[in-house]
Amino acid sequence: MAQKWYPVIDYVECVECGICIKKCPHGVYDTSKAPSPVVKYPESCIDHCHGCGNLCPVDAITYVGDDMGWAPPKGNTESAEVCCSCGNNEKSDKKVLVEYLYLDIQTCDRCIGTDSVLDEAMMVLTPALKLAGYEIEYNKIEIKTEELARKYQFLSSPTIQVNGKDVCQSVAENSCGCCSEISGTDVDCRVFEYKGETYEVPPKEMLAEAILQTVFGAAESGCTCGEYRLPKNLKTFFDGKNTKKSNKCSCGGDCC
Repeated sequence: MAQKWYPVIDYVECVECGICIKKCPHGVYDTSKAPSPVVKYPESCIDHCHGCGNLCPVDAITYVGDDMGWAPPKGNTESAEVCCSCGNNEKSDKKVLVEYLYLDIQTCDRCIGTDSVLDEAMMVLTPALKLAGYEIEYNKIEIKTEELARKYQFLSSPTIQVNGKDVCQSVAENSCGCCSEISGTDVDCRVFEYKGETYEVPPKEMLAEAILQTVFGAAESGCTCGEYRLPKNLKTFFDGKNTKKSNKCSCGGDCC
């Protein structure tokens, strides 16, 4: 274990994507604070492991004790190694990683509603899965940038992934007034189809069923590496949001 080696987070640059927490196989980060990266057990870090720094999409991680001249990959994480070799230990047949991916959880009604319903479902599922011997990790990740959308192969907001797999078999959308207002453009967000009905906020039963089917089902989960393309709808959202932000008054408000 490292004595004088551990990651340091630049919280000004950090976008709270949660990648460092999810990928660290040594338990350095406080998972209860996810997706905000808090180094809780620095002594657990391995000397000269740059795993989380290599994967950080915004180069927000440096290391105490670094004497190798290592430099962040400048967002080029596709070819980065997870770790010196220890990253091979991260996979487990008995681990369930549930990730809630969303565009906005402050004003978007369907993102807020789905967040609440998913919390309820996880309160029921987590103890049952633990009883069956599974290790459960539950993270919430705001997709703030196109880079994060590509990293998580984000197709529509909101999305629930289990071990990197979207629990919904297809993407259906309709106009979302909240996200349209955020970006100043016409934006469609996800709707959920269940038992012949369409919902902007999915029923708890639907999410519980979809999560369990993904965990225990025999559905094929073939690799989609290199196949992802940012949907035009999300491109419009991010472009509009950035334009709206750049057009704000110098006072920081919307008065001009």
